[in-house]
Amino acid sequence: MERRTIGAAALEVGAVGLGCMPMSWAYTASQQHGEESLRTVHAALDTGVTLLDTADMYGPFTNELLIGRVLKERRADAFVSTKVGLLVGEQHIVANGRPGYVKRACDASLRRLQTDVIDLYQLHRADPEVPVEETWGAMAELVTAGKVRSLGLCAVGARAGRRSGAALHDGTIRQLERVQQVFPVSTIQAELSVWSPEALDALLPWCSARGVGFLAAMPLGNGFLTGTLTPGQGFEPEDVRARHPRFTAEMMAANQPIVAGLRRIAERHGTGVTPAQVALAWVLTRGPHVVAVAGAKRERWVRENSGAGAWSLELTEQDLTEIAGLPGAVGSWE
Repeated sequence: MERRTIGAAALEVGAVGLGCMPMSWAYTASQQHGEESLRTVHAALDTGVTLLDTADMYGPFTNELLIGRVLKERRADAFVSTKVGLLVGEQHIVANGRPGYVKRACDASLRRLQTDVIDLYQLHRADPEVPVEETWGAMAELVTAGKVRSLGLCAVGARAGRRSGAALHDGTIRQLERVQQVFPVSTIQAELSVWSPEALDALLPWCSARGVGFLAAMPLGNGFLTGTLTPGQGFEPEDVRARHPRFTAEMMAANQPIVAGLRRIAERHGTGVTPAQVALAWVLTRGPHVVAVAGAKRERWVRENSGAGAWSLELTEQDLTEIAGLPGAVGSWE
């Protein structure tokens, strides 16, 4: 597996990371099985993936517990990333960036992950009632204490920027400028995919200019770019796609030309190459500091994503031109 050095702390990770959220949160609850998820994480490490990306809110807590079972056996093989700042209630999610809470949450994550140190601790969302500098300062103290090795920031939600008429990632860049004055940012995590390329406009260049690593979230478009979803198939009530405007039957049908274009390119590269691998390979062409964090809950998919697949698939100029010429995604994110 190709290695990439990212961030001010010179962190080394594989070009493709494993997003562990689907194993216990937000997607098809009926297909979430602990033992199968364990096999999937082990398979990722076996194929050379090092980055395991989770958060305390996934489950909540159960995703970290799952990863902890793997880390107990294979801590040296993994680069562990988790997140803080969001609390899950009965019917809602709220931000909590109070310094005392951040420190308690870190200790709890360390216990669940069964590790002495978290490689990358990310602020999931800033608390609107707490200056982000205070939250970030508490996170920096965790680095000083040896509980955390580096800090990252997750992008502000897309909806806020669009409602205000601002550029999509203006709010995130403002947060980055503020927290950089307190302690160096090693990574930013934000959505980036063939059907959601908005980070290319300002956020990715900001990271590139400052040596900040970019963790590309949802590089497979919540599964749409794999070509395995059928318009009108329906989703389980707990699945985030059941309420997602781009996953209505009408919008999924309208966006099929994007998948068809990826499939044409895959076929040109030979038998066994998939649209998902092309989609991931496109993300990895965006820069040497970009890591694709592909979610998966099946061993088959993680091997496709991280084995002799996307990271070693070399897209040609013709491929990149074709992808650039694909129609933009139809359907609002609102």
